[in-house]
Amino acid sequence: MTNTFDSLPSDLVAAHALILAERAARRESEARVARAETDLSHAHATALSADTLIARLRLEIEKLRRTLYGARSERKERLIDQLEMQLYDAEADATEDELTAERSPPWTVVKSFERRQPARKPFPEHLPRERVVIPAPESCPCCGSTKLSKLCEDLTETLEVIPRQWKVIQTVRERFSCRQCEAITQPPAPFHVTPRGFAGPSLLAMILFEKFGQHQPLNRQSERYAREGIDLSLSTLADQVGACAAALKPLHALIERHCAGR
Repeated sequence: MTNTFDSLPSDLVAAHALILAERAARRESEARVARAETDLSHAHATALSADTLIARLRLEIEKLRRTLYGARSERKERLIDQLEMQLYDAEADATEDELTAERSPPWTVVKSFERRQPARKPFPEHLPRERVVIPAPESCPCCGSTKLSKLCEDLTETLEVIPRQWKVIQTVRERFSCRQCEAITQPPAPFHVTPRGFAGPSLLAMILFEKFGQHQPLNRQSERYAREGIDLSLSTLADQVGACAAALKPLHALIERHCAGR
């Protein structure tokens, strides 16, 4: 059996070098342990934040469900659906993070960041195209020669919109008198959707769609129309919406009867 003291160096310089090597090895092992503990603490903090987010979403969903037993509204239902989707995503992300933390080592290798050129989707094909051709130069700007030949062309597409236009339709009804019987004749007045109405069917359809389809209140519509130079007060819009609802009531009853099977 070999004695431990026999393997120690007898020279003072060699012993000093051995002590320094052991200290360096011990410092390196302590640094590795410290890095591993730091990575584990980061992973634990991430898991705690994910658990906190999941608990908060569950609490908000439970509160909204309790309020639904009182005043039930479509907005609260949509909010609950959105929160449930966020809760599902948070739970899925937390599960994936846990699996990744179990599989991956305590240290990670970060790749260098590479900036990619953003790819833009092409514009829809059904949109009309307006071709604007910039006049070509008549002479070479370098030498002044007029012998130029076309090689190719570069095309740049710009998405543009034409704002809506308001107009007033003037319906002229000429009145005639008979020379023989002195009877007066005149074409009938134009048809309006609402009684004694002034708004056309397209305007009424836009107001109804903005209110019920886009969930835009009438006061916001009135303010937007005022910025466009059209004075339609809130009471006027409310009267038109009520008149349209009364005019569409038979159609609504027909659809309800068809859907209910009665």
